Amino acid sequence: MAQEYDLVILGGGTGGYVAAIRASQLGLKTAIVEKEQLGGTCLHKGCIPSKALLRSAEVYRQTANAHAFGIEAPEVKLNFTAVQNRKTGIVEQLHNGVKALIKKGKIDVYHGTGRILGPSIFSPMPGTISVEMEGQENEMLLPKNVILATGSRPRNLDGINVDGQTILSSDHALELEALPSSIIIVGGGVIGIEWASMLADFGVKVSVLEYGNRILPGEDQEVSNEMEKHLVKRGVEIIKNAELLSDSIEVGDGIKISANIKGEHQSYFAEKLLLAVGRIGNIDGIGLENTEIETESHFIKVNDVYQTKEKHIYAIGDVIGGMQLAHIASHEGIAAVEHIASGEKKPIDYTNVARCIYSYPEAASIGLTEEQAKTNGFDIKVGKFPFKGIGKALVYGDAEGFVKIIADKETNDLLGVHMIGPHVTDLISEAALGKLLDTTAWEIGQTIHPHPSLSEIMGEAALAVEGRAIHF
Repeated sequence: MAQEYDLVILGGGTGGYVAAIRASQLGLKTAIVEKEQLGGTCLHKGCIPSKALLRSAEVYRQTANAHAFGIEAPEVKLNFTAVQNRKTGIVEQLHNGVKALIKKGKIDVYHGTGRILGPSIFSPMPGTISVEMEGQENEMLLPKNVILATGSRPRNLDGINVDGQTILSSDHALELEALPSSIIIVGGGVIGIEWASMLADFGVKVSVLEYGNRILPGEDQEVSNEMEKHLVKRGVEIIKNAELLSDSIEVGDGIKISANIKGEHQSYFAEKLLLAVGRIGNIDGIGLENTEIETESHFIKVNDVYQTKEKHIYAIGDVIGGMQLAHIASHEGIAAVEHIASGEKKPIDYTNVARCIYSYPEAASIGLTEEQAKTNGFDIKVGKFPFKGIGKALVYGDAEGFVKIIADKETNDLLGVHMIGPHVTDLISEAALGKLLDTTAWEIGQTIHPHPSLSEIMGEAALAVEGRAIHF
């Protein structure tokens, strides 16, 4: 007999489980279908484990340079097994926390693969969920509404065999038992740059091959240039305008590849290769063919309240493409659930969503880049302030980088804020709040920031928009 629910969510990742909790708060009888573990990619294969490794890399780098602070630490050693164990412990702790939250919300969890069925004896419209569980008969769930939150997986390139041994995806890299002596990273986007930074800190020889004419193509040009400068200074080789020739790959005692660099073929050799060329939505095998749901470029198409063409079936998170960030998936899930519960529309303004890169140095941004603002026809004014003008940055021992604020010359509204330097993934939240409240650079400049603090750079950069910065 089919189990009836107000809402069934396919996928228990960040978007899925947050949506389930909000649905439970609103009194909806809710179930999650998850084929792996609650928490999804972010908790088990993305945000949390990668940032745990990045933190260990940061501590290793800082300890090795402790002499700059008057601390002698001559026997600095890296125990990579302990690094991985620490990462695993953090993931397990958070996983247990998610399970406790789901239990608290009285949300049913089905561990298996969920597929959407077409019209049947259970329902005249598509949406019944068949849950395939190993060693058991299929469970039938009959929901009034469905949210697809099946996430994404690493994108592959034609002709490249990701074997998990020599040629890795980011999933494989997280499970390395030992560090390679050298690695080629294909892709200079956020994932590739975070791995390049981390592995360089761990002492791995890193080469980054980027197809475009700069790394971090989604960020402001000045941030991209600054990041490249710092990575090269730390020994990372960055090759731009590199078209990988997949038919040239030779795997043996390591890997040899060739790339077309502005018409010339160059060869590169390393112990391993990491493919970091983006992610694609998990849309296969979930029964979309039994519905009218439309897809494009391996992602599900939705409207501004996350409904698919089947209005009782919603989709959120990585599976719909876009910015593919965990915090976006969570808020998309909440917006979808609140529309299901009340019909209220709360579309997300994606220009108000902060983006973070957890490399060294960190980078963070919100809103339009300078190039985008000009392309969109804005007459802009720009304020920029360096961390070397901030006392706390000098005390902290990390005064590289800057904050850049882009404002509309006519209205003074914030159009974009771009940062690179110490702890900017935390500092960006002030800019996010400013964007949400439609503040002006002048208002940020009038805010009294504590001294000494890294946050003072926001006030100085805001004053710089009007040419009034005090300390530079």
